[in-house]
Amino acid sequence: METFGTRLHRAVAERGPLCVGIDPHPGLLTAWGLSDDVAGLERFCATVVEAIGDRVAVVKPQSAFFERFGARGVGVLESTIRQLRDLGALTLLDVKRGDIGSTVAAYASAYLDPSSPLYVDAVTASPYLGVGSLAPMFSTAAEHGGGVFVLALTSNPEGASVQRAVGADGRTVAQTVIDEISQLNRGAEPLGSFGLVVGATVGETGHDLDSVNGPLLAPGLGAQGGTPAGLRTVFGAALPSVLPSYSREVLGAGPDPADLRAATERVLADCRAALGTAD
Repeated sequence: METFGTRLHRAVAERGPLCVGIDPHPGLLTAWGLSDDVAGLERFCATVVEAIGDRVAVVKPQSAFFERFGARGVGVLESTIRQLRDLGALTLLDVKRGDIGSTVAAYASAYLDPSSPLYVDAVTASPYLGVGSLAPMFSTAAEHGGGVFVLALTSNPEGASVQRAVGADGRTVAQTVIDEISQLNRGAEPLGSFGLVVGATVGETGHDLDSVNGPLLAPGLGAQGGTPAGLRTVFGAALPSVLPSYSREVLGAGPDPADLRAATERVLADCRAALGTAD
């Protein structure tokens, strides 16, 4: 069984360093001329999958925009995940789950166990009940070749009061998270399976990301103000491990699939240039 880190490393080599989010919020459905209901959701996702599912390394559905429609919306999410898998894209489900004990174990089973209809390649997770509380996610991911991306330095202004708070050992909360994820990835080749989420708009962080040895998801590019050129300021020497993530910058080009593909190629070229990767 291949690890998630191995599969991600290969996908990026083959398709380029890019993650595209599927965020079907009401305003975007309306802008596409679709109804804000399950039918509109289904059409939106089918169009995005058709346009980019065979072109990008990672696609990141935002679970909340499916859950708001209840069971039928989750059904569309399950179908979207299956279609993306058939087209060879890795699926990263943006759920930001975090809990303790049997509850976090249940989340792990829901998203990281191949027997689940919501099974994906990786998930996002919140560490603010303690990184150790996520152990069932890490172990389930390791057992089935999955990945977990843990929030570290997010771009929302409210995050700094928690993430940059300093503990008794002199480290910030974010650096503690970074260091614990680095330990999980120690010795992994060619890339660890446990990643971090670091916003593309946070600027120079003052945190050490050099030893993570895992993927660094960088959301916030494009419409949220982040630029590929700015990634070096955020990540420094860890830049080769960055997985840039776009959403509205690509999705706003729809609903024509050709326009979605063109937007994807444009931002991918920008990411290649910024990260110094060849076509």
